Amino acid sequence: MADGRWAWLWRRELDHYPSPRERARYLAVVVLATVMLYYELYVVGGVASLMLADLHMSFLYFVLALAAGNFVGAFGSLFAGFTDRSGRANLVVIGLLVTGLLTLVVFPQVRTGLAWAVVTLVVSFVEGVILVATPALIRDFSPQVGRATAMGFWTMGPVLGSLVVSAVASQTLTSLKTWQSQYVICGAAGLVVFVIALFGLRELSPRLRGQLMVSERDRVLVEARARGLDADQIERSLRHPWRQVLHLDVIASALGVSVMLLIYYTMVAFFTVYVVIMFGFDLAAANALGNWAWGADAVALLVAGYLSDKLRVRKPFMLAGGIGGAVMVVVFGLQAGQHPSFGTLALIVSLLYVTLAFAYASWMAAFTETVEARNPALIGTGLAVWGWLLRLVVTASFLLIPLVVNTVTTLVEDPENAEAHALAAGQWRAWYWICFAGVVVFVLLIFVMKGRWSPRAAARDQAEHDRAVAAELARITS
Repeated sequence: MADGRWAWLWRRELDHYPSPRERARYLAVVVLATVMLYYELYVVGGVASLMLADLHMSFLYFVLALAAGNFVGAFGSLFAGFTDRSGRANLVVIGLLVTGLLTLVVFPQVRTGLAWAVVTLVVSFVEGVILVATPALIRDFSPQVGRATAMGFWTMGPVLGSLVVSAVASQTLTSLKTWQSQYVICGAAGLVVFVIALFGLRELSPRLRGQLMVSERDRVLVEARARGLDADQIERSLRHPWRQVLHLDVIASALGVSVMLLIYYTMVAFFTVYVVIMFGFDLAAANALGNWAWGADAVALLVAGYLSDKLRVRKPFMLAGGIGGAVMVVVFGLQAGQHPSFGTLALIVSLLYVTLAFAYASWMAAFTETVEARNPALIGTGLAVWGWLLRLVVTASFLLIPLVVNTVTTLVEDPENAEAHALAAGQWRAWYWICFAGVVVFVLLIFVMKGRWSPRAAARDQAEHDRAVAAELARITS
C-alpha cells in the first residue's frame, strides 16, 4: 500500500478549498453515508414486535439493550473528538465497512436477545463516532452562508434512514415475513455505500479546516492563510481542546437540543410498537405511518435550512420550531387511549416532525457557529460534547421509559387485555409530557447561543466581515 498508486486510499486530505461543484459531490457522499449508518442503526425499529417475539425478549430487556447501546455510543462520540487532529473521512469509511458486515452477516444469525444486544453495542459505538465525524465534514465543506441548508441535508441522514426502514419494511415484510430479512437487505445496501465512500469521500487538510469561512468570498483568503501556517501554529490551535470548548454556550445548547430530541428518539425506537399495541394497526400500516412522518421531516429540513440561510438568522427558526414542536407533542400524546384514524395520525406526526425540523436544522448551523466563535479548529471537539450529551440523555430516557411505561410486554403477549390498554394509555401520556418538557427546555436555552435575531443586523455583520476580508487579502497580497 505504500505504492503511490494506492495513496488515495489512505490520504484523503485536500490541500485546496474545493469548488462549489466539488463540495456538493463530497457533501452528497457524506449524506449518503449518514443515511446508511442510521438505516443500519434504526432497522430494528421496523421489526421490533417480530423480533421481540422471536428472540423471547421482554420490552424491558429491549429498552435496556438500547440504553446500553446509547451509553456506549456516547463514548464513541467522545472518541470522535480526536478527528480535529487525525481527520474524519477514514473513520466514516471504516465505520461503514464494520456496520455493513455486522448487519448483513452477524445480526441475521443471532438466536438470543443477549447476542443481539452485544452486536448492537458495537454498531452503537460506531454510530457515536459517525454522529460527530459526519456533521464535522459537513461544516468543513460549508461556509456559514449556506451552513443551515448543508446541515439540513446532513440531518436528512437520520431522517431518511428512518424513512428507508419504514419504506422497505412496509413493502417487503408482507412477503418476506421475517425480521432477519430486513437486516440482510440493510447490510447489503451498507456494503454498496461503503464502496461509494471508499472512492468518493475526501476532507480538508488541517490548515484549511481549522479556519473560519463565512462566505464564498473568503475562499482566496482562507487558502492564502493556509499557505502561511506551519505545523507549530496548527498544533497551538489544537492545544487543550476541552478547555477551549467547555463553556456555557456550548454545553447548554448541546443539552437543550438533546432533551428536545427525547420525542424523536422515542419515535425512532418505539413508534411501531406503540402504534401496533395502542391503536391496533398491523406492522405494515405502522411503518406506512412512519413514511408520512419521515417524508414530511425531510422536506421541512431543506425548507428550514434554505430560509435560515436566506435570512442569515437561526434563532427565530429555532424558537418557532420549538414552540410548534411543544404544541404538537401535546397533541400527539393526547391521542393515547383514543381511536384516531390512519389519516389523523399521519397528519399529527407529520406536523410534529415539520416543527422539529425547523428547530433542528437551524440549531445545527447555530451550534457549529457557536463553536467556531470559540475556535474553528475544534469543531470535532465541540460536536463531540454534543454527541456525548445527546447519547447520555437518550440513555437516561431509555432507562426511564420502562419505569413510566411498564405495560408493553403484557400487551405484546395479550393484545386484547382491556385493563392493560387503559393503563398503558395513561402511562404513554405521562411519558409524552416529559418529552414536552424537553422541548420547553430547548426553547429556553436558545438564548445562550451565538447568532442574531434580526436579518438586518445579520446583514450588517456580513458586510463588516466582507470589508475585513478584503482588507486582509489586500495586505497579504500587496
